[in-house]
Amino acid sequence: MSLGALIQKINEMTVSWPMLIFVIAVCLICTVAFRFIQFRYFIAAWRYMLFPEKKGSTGDMSPFQAFLNSLSTGLGNGSLAGVATAMYSGGPGAAFWMLALGLIIMSARFAEVFLGTYFAAHSTVESRIGGPMLYLRAVLGGVWLTRIYVFFGLLFCFIVGNGMQTNSIRISVYATWGVAPMVTAALLLVFMAYVVFGGAARIIKVSDRLVPVKVITFFGSSAIVLAYHYQNLIPACKLIFSSAFQPLALAGGVVGFAVQQAVKYGVIRSIAATESGLGTTAIFFGGSGSKEPVKSGIMSMLTSFISTLVCVIVALCIIVSGVWDSGLTSTALTVAAFSTVFGVYGGWIVSFLSIVFGMGVLVSYAYVTREFWFYITNYRFEYLFATIYSLVAFGAVFVDPTVLWSLADLPNAGMLTINLIGILWLTPLIRREVIKFMQSQKK
Repeated sequence: MSLGALIQKINEMTVSWPMLIFVIAVCLICTVAFRFIQFRYFIAAWRYMLFPEKKGSTGDMSPFQAFLNSLSTGLGNGSLAGVATAMYSGGPGAAFWMLALGLIIMSARFAEVFLGTYFAAHSTVESRIGGPMLYLRAVLGGVWLTRIYVFFGLLFCFIVGNGMQTNSIRISVYATWGVAPMVTAALLLVFMAYVVFGGAARIIKVSDRLVPVKVITFFGSSAIVLAYHYQNLIPACKLIFSSAFQPLALAGGVVGFAVQQAVKYGVIRSIAATESGLGTTAIFFGGSGSKEPVKSGIMSMLTSFISTLVCVIVALCIIVSGVWDSGLTSTALTVAAFSTVFGVYGGWIVSFLSIVFGMGVLVSYAYVTREFWFYITNYRFEYLFATIYSLVAFGAVFVDPTVLWSLADLPNAGMLTINLIGILWLTPLIRREVIKFMQSQKK
């Protein structure tokens, strides 16, 4: 068996229905256990985000900066290319399942951020490391679970947070402007070296600058696409809903398979895009020094919601423009949708989005990777980490993108499974604190 076939076989076993059912089950348990917190405190989440409390931060960043960095990791090329791939593989119905899971997975985002800030605030260990590396210790077999989680986390960061982003940037700038891969690789190497050798402060500062650019460019351009095709909006929504449950197929077996594909790809892409349940957002908030874990958890749910919203908007743009069944996939399908409005400049816009999305993820994940590195090395060899991270950004430019996508599934599944086990184990603690918070809000 070839290496490629072996990787594909492992992916089929890891990202399969048992794991997807487990993810959905945990999210539903959290939703009920925490009294549907993502719906009851949806408005409050916006208030906490828009009007953060003016308190000095005792960590690497403020809770609002943690919010921005978490949002940045959820707005990557997975939203542009991943959603288009889901449309290609699962049809329009995949958009419905992306939205459905995106709403319930907000409860897992709340849980991981609550635990990250709660254990950081109550830790008796002198450590700057937060997130799952702290709260997984409270789980049965926590020492080994933490080590395995960090191992998967490092792989995920280097492959997805770093390599996949620089590779996508190379593909976009070459396809649109004909920029040689070596030039792209050299520029990314210089950029990343500047960022990571500046430490946490520079990583956070650069990320703060990139997030508004990403948000404004995406929502502005996609709003124009949807407005241009406004007459197709209602038919597109009907198609999404009908395709999710009753695909346009005659044979019963084909119908069942089509529904299965729509659900599967909708769930997979929702997890990949929002990154809820992976624990990475807990690392950001765990490093914020927040003393109010419930409020931090509530605010963090918006990052998952906004990432889901971006996915749904990309799917809508593809469907209303009429290109969803064109046979194209990945970024090419997104470019085709934008090109129906902007012509040749549609590729320019999507390429620019790919660049700023990728760079935002690249920078934010530098912080997460740095935290994993410090956990393993006990805060040593920071310059070695910066060197390796920069070189990975350079080298991944030349890797076959299918290899990167294939390699990403195993560490993704590993992080997700271990982190959700930790959340399940600690659900009674979270529930108790949530109920106390809700009671205090009634007084």
